[in-house]
Amino acid sequence: MAVAPLVLVLPYPAQGHVIPMMELSRCLVEHGVKVTFVNTELNHGLILDAMATRDSELGGVDLVSIPDGLGSGDDRKDLARLTDSFSTVMPGELEKLVGRINADAPGSERISWLIADVNMAWAFPAAKRLGLRAAGFCPSAAAMFATRIKIPEMIRDGVLDEGGWPRWRGTFQLAPAMPPIDTSEFSWNRAGDPRGQPIIFQLILRNNGATHLAETIVCNSIQELEPGAFALFPGVLPVGPLSSDKPVGSFWAEDASCAAWLDAQPASSVVYVAFGSFAAYDAAQLVELAEGLLLTSRPFLWVVRPGSAGEELLERLRRRTAPRGRVVGWCPQRRVLAHPAVACFLTHCGWNSTMEAAANGVPLLCWPYFTDQFLNQRYICDVWRTGLKVPRPAGGGTVQLVGRDVVRGKVEELLGDAGTKARALALRDLARRAVGEDGLSRRNLKGFADLVKGSAS
Repeated sequence: MAVAPLVLVLPYPAQGHVIPMMELSRCLVEHGVKVTFVNTELNHGLILDAMATRDSELGGVDLVSIPDGLGSGDDRKDLARLTDSFSTVMPGELEKLVGRINADAPGSERISWLIADVNMAWAFPAAKRLGLRAAGFCPSAAAMFATRIKIPEMIRDGVLDEGGWPRWRGTFQLAPAMPPIDTSEFSWNRAGDPRGQPIIFQLILRNNGATHLAETIVCNSIQELEPGAFALFPGVLPVGPLSSDKPVGSFWAEDASCAAWLDAQPASSVVYVAFGSFAAYDAAQLVELAEGLLLTSRPFLWVVRPGSAGEELLERLRRRTAPRGRVVGWCPQRRVLAHPAVACFLTHCGWNSTMEAAANGVPLLCWPYFTDQFLNQRYICDVWRTGLKVPRPAGGGTVQLVGRDVVRGKVEELLGDAGTKARALALRDLARRAVGEDGLSRRNLKGFADLVKGSAS
């Protein structure tokens, strides 16, 4: 009888990476694989605090942690500082973790595989040193992976300089079936303070150099959504949209009252607003957004992440938007987007949100904040045509004031466009086929699980 293999799963230390890798882990558990999920110590604590039981086991997935090298008071939203720290500290800590787990286990129950986020590809050489087989997971669009892997070619062709900065301003196509990319929107140049860009860019180059050590790479996407990107890398296998009905490692407790509130709203009436786990807007912008939502005369559910607004401002927003609007700290987004009351989604265009909206046929109003979100917006608005852009004031910068009348006007335009809704529903049907009985994503996921299980036969 085959022994279930033990797999380590290592995400990049951010909410948007933890969630899809937890969903992948759940799928592997359902296919008979044992999974130990490795978070940083801080994120491990956040997940346990968000769970009612504080149990270190989450739906069949064991949760463990290693340090990222930063102190408890250090700013982990400074991606350059976080990157510099974990790149130095975590490789050694990962090797020590594997040693501790394997020292206490019989030979047949030791770790056999490491599945790492492709943004943590430093782990692949560590896996090889430890005698583990390695696989990569791409939590973003395949196009994002392709863009990063193609950096050397873009430097050769004069699109980028050696430091990753654009040599000229304009758009170009990485492949004929991919949308044009604005040279001002490369993810590594839109990841926060420009002074930290060299650290981010060097991490990407190191990741690119180590990716070949992965035996296979799976991606949380759908073949038909990104045919051009997948054609560039036939060895990258689409397995999306990943999903799970169980907890997926949220850093904040979900507001369980969202479902009852949605149940009380008319069908296709609610504007859902959420900007993910990282985006931050100042008080003036939040007030304008609140007033714009109120001007739509529609009910709205608005996620204002804990810590993203002061308590006084948060209470002001709640009072101002009630009773039509409901402001919550965090919510079960997948269930919200599946609810028939939801009409559209005002989003930062994170890839998880993009895929969840696609899987549920929800049109999008796009307000990207940083990194890959600008590329995702291009797919949504220019390729799939399932959403509209929120126009940004001229002048550059990440956080700019979008007025209330703009918010109201774009919501009304989106919800008045029957074609956009029809295309969103067609995308939903495509997603369902991908994970259906004979869908490509489903077959790829089963094949991946079989590959991992084969190591323990």
